[in-house]
Amino acid sequence: MTNRIDEAFKNKPIFMPYFPLGYPDLEPSIDVIEALAKNGADLIEVGLSFSDPLADGPVIQQATQVALEKGITVKKSLEAVKEIRSRGVTIPLILMGYYNPMLAYGLEKFIHDAREAGADGFIIPDLPLEEAEEFQSINGDMPLIQMLAPTSPDERMESIARNAKGFIYLVSVTGVTGERREISNDLGNLIQRVRAHTSAPVCVGFGIGTPEQARQVGQLADGVIVGSACVKTIGASQKPVETARQFAAEFRKALDSLMK
Repeated sequence: MTNRIDEAFKNKPIFMPYFPLGYPDLEPSIDVIEALAKNGADLIEVGLSFSDPLADGPVIQQATQVALEKGITVKKSLEAVKEIRSRGVTIPLILMGYYNPMLAYGLEKFIHDAREAGADGFIIPDLPLEEAEEFQSINGDMPLIQMLAPTSPDERMESIARNAKGFIYLVSVTGVTGERREISNDLGNLIQRVRAHTSAPVCVGFGIGTPEQARQVGQLADGVIVGSACVKTIGASQKPVETARQFAAEFRKALDSLMK
């Protein structure tokens, strides 16, 4: 199952947008994710909506709230992933969601259905490694992507990095998701701290809002994660699919300029 993730990192830095299923409605969100995948995204963080998204800033909170009001569920989300795969999307799809809805769905059933649908791994911000034993024992070989932050103590950073599967999600700033005016000056040192403990790719998220910022981060990291800016730009558009194509192409072009 991890082969698609390994493949994605053969050409670095990768572009990883986030978009929640069900926003602004289910069908358009499937179309948007397909458009992102076919116009420059190397890996997509597919959002599963939850009523209390602790790690997310106002843009993503609002989008996932809309999705919930429109009736999105875990079951519908997994069916949507299956639909995305049926449209010829072959890049890795990582499910980003919170633990409660997965428990309510039934852990074993959730992991089985996610695998069957074509997901490649999970990001669960409220499931720390110390509490993930049950999930991991059922999960098998699909990576549970771990998050690290500037505030992570060295011991914890070493423990998480050493056992990392897939890649490491490095939070570039403290706080919730959302665009920032500039990239932290200390980002390079933070990435080096993580790389001292692992050979897994390091992807940076939180605060990256423009192609130029993505290019700056791409000079340091193996991948660039863009969430709030992606949701905000596409969500505000009258033609979300067209906007998604353009958004992916612009970020792809910025990162491709580093590969020359």
